[in-house]
Formats: sequence, structure tokens, C-alpha cells
Amino acid sequence: MPITSLLDDGPPSPPDGDRVAAVVRYARIGELTLPAPGAGDTTGRWRALAGWGRGDLPSARLAEGHTDALAILCEAGARPHPGAAYGVWAARSGGTGANLRAGRLEGTVRFCSGANLLDRALVVAAGPDGSQVIDLDLTVPGVRPVRGTWRAAGMEASDSTDVAFDGVLVDPATMIGPPGFYTGRPGFWWGGAGVAAVWLGGAAGVLDGVLAALGNDPDPHTLAAVGTLHTTVAATDALLLRLAAAIDADPLHDHRGDVWTARAAAERTARAIVDIGPEAAGVTGLSRHDGLAARIADLQVFVRQHHGGRDLAALGGAVVEASRVREPV
Repeated sequence: MPITSLLDDGPPSPPDGDRVAAVVRYARIGELTLPAPGAGDTTGRWRALAGWGRGDLPSARLAEGHTDALAILCEAGARPHPGAAYGVWAARSGGTGANLRAGRLEGTVRFCSGANLLDRALVVAAGPDGSQVIDLDLTVPGVRPVRGTWRAAGMEASDSTDVAFDGVLVDPATMIGPPGFYTGRPGFWWGGAGVAAVWLGGAAGVLDGVLAALGNDPDPHTLAAVGTLHTTVAATDALLLRLAAAIDADPLHDHRGDVWTARAAAERTARAIVDIGPEAAGVTGLSRHDGLAARIADLQVFVRQHHGGRDLAALGGAVVEASRVREPV
């Protein structure tokens, strides 16, 4: 039977215990392996990502990072270290970021999810010839998570602190791909759409909570809010399904414009959920329904990986350029 939705499986059953710890444990024993993007089952990959996001966003953030690292290593023809839980640490925010100088890793990277939990990370550092991916053992001297650098209530369980690199010696054998490989491969863009699938799942999870919090006889205004939220979730779901099929049909193309569109749609869906969901649930739902307020806080923070107006401006520029190319001469 063809997949008609990334959310076909319904809300996942919550596992016992700490979800974040469970994700790290599953990663170490090889239970978080997904179909590679662009290899014929991108839809299945994104359905798993959406399902994780629907269940719990902090643990989904770590699961997405681990599976993205495995995909990057696969694209480079490299193998992951057995028994290791991975992350991808590439942020260059506010003048920060990792730098590779004379064979040593320096600088500070923000938003390193799993900073105190993971075994290895693909660290993207600026080098003399371009960006370089380094498969780094996080137990070596000079890797230092910086306490107190994540102060948001949302996504707190993802352990996304800053990590400082104090002259970490880099073995050339741990460099993955040539300089510029990280952003130069089609999978860079596909990975961005995979994150959007997690956002979609997170939005669906909040909608699940809103529906569970409704009373027996919701008023027309509440029903209208639910209809609005259902529509925006369904529209983004359909857009991501179409993109997954396009990637598998033409895996040599990065599909950049379509990825930007899907990410923007997922971000708008999350914003609608965050804005309208609390009103539909009411104070009773927010204060008494297990985890709903926390889910909303997690989604609000996580979706800010989308850079709002800046990303929309890039999309708008691509749309304008494409329209000019189509104009008759």
C-alpha cells in the first residue's frame, strides 16, 4: 500500500523511562538506522523522523542528528565507528564556530545537541581550503561542553549546550570528504528537509495534545481552530511527501528550491500550532493535560532553526529568478 502521509502510523506509544537516554542507547546498538536519503525510500526515512518528532522533540533532535551523521558518512564513502552515538555540530552563529588551524581544532560551536551524552560528532570546521568535516571522538582532551549556555525551557532535554575546542589535535584520517564537502553535496539540502519532517511531527504531536484536551462539546470557535491546524499540518505533510518522491526520482539534483519551500511550510505550520493550539486547548488543557505546554515550548524553540525572514528572502529570490528564466525572450 502506498504511503499517503508521513503521519500514517499515528501517535507513537511513549516508551518507558527517559526518551533521550533511550535514543542514545538505541544509536549505540545500531537501532537508529534509516534508509539513506535519495536511495529510493526517502519517504520512509522522513516518516520515521516525523514519528520521532510526534512522540518527543528533544529525543527526536538527537535521533535526527545521529541519522544525519550516518547519511553524511555514507555519502563520503566512510563508515561510522561501531557502538557510537553521533551528532552533527556545524553552527556558525554570532561569530562563533569551529576552526581548523595547523592540524588543531579551535573555537566554540553553539547548539551542540547531546553535548554531554554523545560519543562522537561530525564537527564542521572552517579550514584554510574551505569547510572540513571531522569525525571527532568527544572524549579526547580539549573538547569542553560549556555549562549554562542553554537557558531556554524548550528543548532543554536535548542537552544543546555550547562546546569549546581548546586546540584539539586532529588526525588527518578523521577528516571526512574533501574541503567543502559538507555543503557541496546534494544530501546537505535533503538533510534540511529531514529536519522539516521532524518539525511536522512535532506540530502533529501538539495537535494530538490539543485534541486530547478538548471537552465533550467544543464550541464552534474551538472547532474552527482545530480545522485550521489540521489543514496546515496536512498541507505540509503533502508537500514533504511530494519532495521525497522527487528526490528519489532524481537523486543527482539537490532540489534546493523545493527544500526551501518545504522548510518554510513546516515552519509556518509550527507557528500556527504554537499560536492557535494554546487557544484551542485553553488554560485547562495547558495546565492539566500531561506534557502539552512542554511540547509547545519545545516546538517553538526547535523550529527556530529556520531563520524566518532571511530564509524566506532566499526562497523569494529563487522564485523570482525562476520566473525570469521562464519568461519568453
